[in-house]
Amino acid sequence: MSWFESFVLGLVQGLTEFLPISSSAHLRLTAAFAGWHDPGAAFTAITQIGTEAAVLIYFRKDIARIVSAWFRSLTNKAMRSNHDAQMGWLVIVGSIPIGVLGVTFKDQIEGPFRDLRLIAVTLIVMGIVLGVADRLAARDETGGKHRAIKERKSLQELGVRDGLIFGICQAMALVPGVSRSGATISGGLLMGYTREAAARYSFLLAIPAVLASGVFELKDAGNGGHVSWGPTIFATIIAFAVGYAVIAWFMKFITTKSFMPFVIYRVLLGIALLALVGTDTLSPHAGESAG
Repeated sequence: MSWFESFVLGLVQGLTEFLPISSSAHLRLTAAFAGWHDPGAAFTAITQIGTEAAVLIYFRKDIARIVSAWFRSLTNKAMRSNHDAQMGWLVIVGSIPIGVLGVTFKDQIEGPFRDLRLIAVTLIVMGIVLGVADRLAARDETGGKHRAIKERKSLQELGVRDGLIFGICQAMALVPGVSRSGATISGGLLMGYTREAAARYSFLLAIPAVLASGVFELKDAGNGGHVSWGPTIFATIIAFAVGYAVIAWFMKFITTKSFMPFVIYRVLLGIALLALVGTDTLSPHAGESAG
């Protein structure tokens, strides 16, 4: 991997990680369209450490409060009813599905799941799901035609059942094209949470999963894995800087705007990708690395 490739891919990772459009799909597509080798699941997982570092800094006050309350609740029974302590447990519970499925389907994630046809279909299908969820949320918030405004749930109302459902939605993002934030936010909106609550929990829930995945890939890479360390670290730094700016923008965007621009983008990109593959303009395995 060249330094220019790492710069572009780091930029793509930072721009797309927190938007509901799938960073793994865009890394895969960038390589395919540019004629580069697929950066691979290991590159994606390691550069995601950079974007998760941005989450840790942006939400540092929330995270410090949650971690502190969770540790105190281990020895202080009175703290177990504290919302922040409960959030700590809910993040752990919500991380279980992606941990189990990530290990179980590791070979598929690094192989068949990266087929461009599958990516195109998931872009379209999950885009439609996000669109439906967004419309339902908008209808509740505005009252719709001849309907009273429905109060949407905040994170204060999050329980174990909803936490697990959020976690299952996050696990779907193991397939490139689904989008971690897109799947979890869609799940949250369909369960009746506000856009801000769904996005905030989505970012918090991603922290243990992404960091664990990155460390796992680092371990494998250190044991003889094929990773270009210099360019990969450079891409991770770029992803961190860009990702932080995107989080700040996105959290403001969702308070007043609809997700429909992302829905339209996903569907059009998926259709265009299917057309390119269907006409043999692009191979479904374009850019795949041999090693």
